[in-house]
This record gives sequence, C-alpha cells and structure tokens, in this order.
Amino acid sequence: MVDLKSRRLEIDALRVLCAVQQHGGITRAAEALGITQSAVSHKVRRLEEALDCPLMTRRAGGPMFTAAGRDLLDYADRILGLHDEALLSLTRKNLTGRILLGLTEDTALSDVARILARFRRLHPHVAVRTKVRMSLTLRTLLEQGELDLAILQVFDHEVRPTDTVLLREALHWVRAPDLALPDSGPLPFLSFDDACFYRQWAMDIGQDEGALLEIVFECSSAAGIATAVEAGMGIALLNARHLRPSMEIVDTRLPAPPNLSYILRRSRRAHDLALDSIAAAIIAEVTRMGGLALAG
Repeated sequence: MVDLKSRRLEIDALRVLCAVQQHGGITRAAEALGITQSAVSHKVRRLEEALDCPLMTRRAGGPMFTAAGRDLLDYADRILGLHDEALLSLTRKNLTGRILLGLTEDTALSDVARILARFRRLHPHVAVRTKVRMSLTLRTLLEQGELDLAILQVFDHEVRPTDTVLLREALHWVRAPDLALPDSGPLPFLSFDDACFYRQWAMDIGQDEGALLEIVFECSSAAGIATAVEAGMGIALLNARHLRPSMEIVDTRLPAPPNLSYILRRSRRAHDLALDSIAAAIIAEVTRMGGLALAG
C-alpha cells in the first residue's frame, strides 16, 4: 500500500505542470512564468518523485506528456480550482453590485469562463452580465459606457498604459501552399466581417503599401476562415493559434502585420469593489498560469 502521508503534490508544482501544457514546453513555460528553465524542470521532477512515475516523455518528436502526466493534468485542473476557490472564499468580502462584462468569442471559451463561474459562487450578490462581441464592437461599447470591463484584442501599438496585457500573439498572412498568387492585380482576400479590426488594417494600411485586396469570402468565425484558406480560396490574416500545418505563411507582396495583444480594459467610470475584485481575479489567475489560455 502506498504511504500517502509521506507524499505531497505541491500546488506551485501543479501550476508549473499546467503552464508547460498551456505554453507547449518547458522553455516557453519558464518565459511565461518569469522563472528559469531549471526551476520548471525541478518542480516537474518533484512531482515525478512524489508519484514515482515519469510525467513527461523528454523524447524529441514524441508526445510531451506520458499517460500518467495527462491523467495528472486532469486532476491538477480540479485541484487548483478548488484550492483557489477555498482561498478566495475564506478571504472574501461581501460584495454587491452589477458588472457589465465584454468578451470576444475565443476568450469566452477560455479559462475566463471558469474564473467567472467561481466569482459568481463566491459573490452571489454581484450580478455579472456578459456580452460576446468582436473586439472593435467591445471597444465602442466601453467608450459609450455600455460595458464596465472587457477582454479584447488590440494591436500592440494600441495598448494603453491603463490596460493589462494578458497574452501576446503574432498575426500572419496565410494561404494554401498550392494557391498561386498573381504578380500584379488584386489578391483574393478571405475576411472576417466589417466589425473586425484585422480587416480594417488590411483594407486601409495594407492597401496603402501597394497590396490591393479583393474580398472574396466573408465569415465571422476563425474556423470558417481557416477552412476557406485550406480550400485554396484566397489569403487571410490569422493569429498564431489558428494556423494549421496545411497553411503557408505569406511574406511577399504584403506588408508585415502588427502583433496582437489580448488585454483587460476597463471603462472610465468610477471603480467599485465588485469591479475591482473581478478584474483582480482574472489578472491573478492569468498571471499564475503565465498567460491567458485560449482554445486553438
């Protein structure tokens, strides 16, 4: 029988393991968490010693995690959730109020949903109303005072001093490898709808630099754009998470797109405790995980 009294799963080590999964490796996890690679490796080894089994394969070209590692990640997500909820519950203040929150579709499908669910359990007298919209629409709603807080995308040069950056990503022009682009004339452009700031940049600044674009396909979802790219219908602007092995990055005839930031932005209204608390909960969770976890 295993002597459970002599073994422990350290909370910080579980967070590190989850960060390795989220960021795709020890090096990136270390960068995101602001610690050394050796510190990340040490914490993973502590878990392996506690469980007496390997959690990572450490084999080039193979899967990152062993079967035991994948099992532990499932447990880690639940353990960390309960740990953090207990901590917040025992130190919470009695909050009341109403918060109008804005999210993009990809952030609504991220860890933010879990954070919001926990916030509602801890603060049942705070009403949180969420709208899922495109980033450009969320910016307008914030400026008009119709939202108190939003997680949205902006270009890096648009980040304000009062914004909190949750994640940075690259933006790329992509196409199917067998799509031949003409040497002159318009390029077939696969675009999000007119509420997309990628599209506005492409049609304004992009074309100012001599890349004439003709919109041949319009879709509000990244999955739809990606499928159209793979079918060879044209070129598109996609962030790094949505790139697929069947796509090719285009770097000719087109200006290099600016990088992206996912940010937490507040409206200009006076702060209150409920709004401060939900913003702090989101920032604390994202910081602990070394960045916002988004679905690909």
